[in-house]
Amino acid sequence: MRNILFSPPDITEIEINEVVEALKSGWITTGSKTKKLEQLVAERCHTQKAVCLNSNTACAEMTLRILGIGAGDEVIVPAYTYTATASVVEHVGARLVMIDCEPEKFTMDYERLEAAITERTKAIIPVDLFGIPCDYDTIFDIVERKKNLFQPSDNLIQKTLSRVIVMADGAHSFGASYKKLPIGSVADFTNFSFHAVKNLTTAEGGAVTWSDIEGIDNNELYHQYMLLSLHGQSKDAFAKTKLGAWEYDIIGPWYKCNMTDVCAGIGLGQIRRYDGILSRRREIIDRYNKGLAGLPVTMLTHYTPDRMSSGHLYVINLNGKDTEQRNKFIERMAELGVATNVHYKPLPMHTGYQKLGFKIEDYPNAYEQFKNVVTLPLHTCLSDEDVDYVVGCVRECLLQLS
Repeated sequence: MRNILFSPPDITEIEINEVVEALKSGWITTGSKTKKLEQLVAERCHTQKAVCLNSNTACAEMTLRILGIGAGDEVIVPAYTYTATASVVEHVGARLVMIDCEPEKFTMDYERLEAAITERTKAIIPVDLFGIPCDYDTIFDIVERKKNLFQPSDNLIQKTLSRVIVMADGAHSFGASYKKLPIGSVADFTNFSFHAVKNLTTAEGGAVTWSDIEGIDNNELYHQYMLLSLHGQSKDAFAKTKLGAWEYDIIGPWYKCNMTDVCAGIGLGQIRRYDGILSRRREIIDRYNKGLAGLPVTMLTHYTPDRMSSGHLYVINLNGKDTEQRNKFIERMAELGVATNVHYKPLPMHTGYQKLGFKIEDYPNAYEQFKNVVTLPLHTCLSDEDVDYVVGCVRECLLQLS
């Protein structure tokens, strides 16, 4: 029996050497390595700038604050996602509006999305779930059709765009592309996650990128992120180390969520070999697809001419099974040495969102997708033999459920 872990980090001597270099440098918090990682993220995303912070959540919250979104505003999110997509809306005091899935799909129901836009809607947070890009053309068509409803607050970006802002949750999709454009340059703003289980990791961390907005200075926008993420301090700690350069100001009583050079060192190693990571993930997905063909499971399409996935998660639905049978399947897979998971329990099923008034009964399509979903191991530490073993275990466990 094999022992197949679910999502161990793929760390090599390249990452280790970068971290050791940071540790030996005498400077381990935000410094040159973080700035270099920002440059490489921006280059990969085809954007002018990127900001690296300590999580996707921090990136999303700082972006909402830069956009001037708060009390009295509404932000639309899918019901089928992880809490980080929605919790940031609560953090800034705006009202959460949740949208159910399309029937028999994980994607947000775009008709319901359009119907949910009101005069108070300031942003939509679509999610590139499992690494597969959303239908951004449809989303932008919707916000354009609803442009006459948009009422900007006293915020330059809102006034400049003069429409609902599309702030993508790209926690799963760094390295993905939509119609040959890299995710990061498709939405108005995109927030990535570099958490330990992600394709590219910095242990904890994330990055935000944005598309050019006519009339908005990218350098000034970058500076706003720096202020918000470093207590509103006019100089970062690295700049203050220069001889005689201690003087600084606090522009506002803001937040602390910067990335460290130790974490950025891991990311620098990862991004330099990221093409190989993406390629291997695609090989594993193709092997799963072939091995599982003909079984009573529904698999997702990760790669089409218009949408290239980052290959972050391999999710299947156990056709015709319910939650109890799904859980038995997971337990039996574990007995065979294969760790699996569930992505995700819809937000209205969680206590925190029930306290806000959300009920899963209002999101029947999300529940139908959740009740028999299983995530199989997908990471670059898997060998072909490991993948074949997982496929064999899936076959065996399905037979036991029938």
